Amino acid sequence: MRILVIGGTQFMGPHVVSGLTASGHDVVLLHRGDHEASGHVRHIHGDRRDPEVVAAAIAETAPEVVVDMVAMLESDATQLIEAARGDVRRIVLASSIDVYRAYGRLHGTEPGPVEPTPLTEDSPLREHLYPYRTDPRRPPDHPEAWRDDYDKIPIERAVLGANDIEGVVLRLPMVYGPGDRQHRLWPYLKRMLDGRPRIPLGVTHSRWRTSRGYVSNVAGAVVLAALHERASGRIYNVAEENDEDEASWVTAIGHTCDWPGNVVTVADDALEGMLTSEAARHHLYASSSRIRAELGYRESVNREAALAATIAWEREHPPHGWPDSLFDYAAEDNVLSRDRV
Repeated sequence: MRILVIGGTQFMGPHVVSGLTASGHDVVLLHRGDHEASGHVRHIHGDRRDPEVVAAAIAETAPEVVVDMVAMLESDATQLIEAARGDVRRIVLASSIDVYRAYGRLHGTEPGPVEPTPLTEDSPLREHLYPYRTDPRRPPDHPEAWRDDYDKIPIERAVLGANDIEGVVLRLPMVYGPGDRQHRLWPYLKRMLDGRPRIPLGVTHSRWRTSRGYVSNVAGAVVLAALHERASGRIYNVAEENDEDEASWVTAIGHTCDWPGNVVTVADDALEGMLTSEAARHHLYASSSRIRAELGYRESVNREAALAATIAWEREHPPHGWPDSLFDYAAEDNVLSRDRV
């Protein structure tokens, strides 16, 4: 089967490509050419926001399945669907758990009580669209102007509403692993590497729960969605099964890197730069039971190995340009001396 992957050269993408090629499928990549993926696959260079580029790539490669790793705007989806009609059988969309109403409440864009968790594929979605839109909007030449129109909800609706094409939606968690440009482990790992004996967390923040997934494991879910017949028309949450709070997550990182310290809870809102107590009431823990039951999804890399690989990469590729204020140890020591719970 021929599969066109849009994006696919960074972080999760190469794992998706290798999983598809290992299954014997003919994979073609459409990407801008800023990064080249390894492996013996064909590359088409072009901007996926240009509808002529997308249409030409589909006409040239005649894929049966399109895996869209980088759809960020509703127009990305509508242009793809228009180009795919009559040729493509299935579109697989990499979406996000940020579509849920719980995410809007976490970020303060939607008032209301705490949503029941774990979140399922039938949990309510956000009512407030475009969560990162600014007022006034960013200038068109701003490097993050696209964020004003980012929202996975209308993209999902477009993909699932294309009656003549099978749509599959994967709602992805916080993805960690080698190549993570957001360096999700670094705020805690740096403190451990700097020999901090205690890491403080606000008491409510310490109990906060969210869904995570290791990069190659999450990529495996994308591969399943592309190939499994039962996935047609379905929405799947992808997440690790363990329902752990933030304190347990930090402890797991510390255990993996042999950190001898411990997590200490302090008064809510005592620390700047952390989740406030109000936000931390809203959990983002999602159930992945549907994809496990219907498609047989299982993690191929266990948590300990996943954290070890991520920590090794973070140590070799520390982020640059992070402000020193994020690691104000004197302020943390002051909090630890007076606000411990």
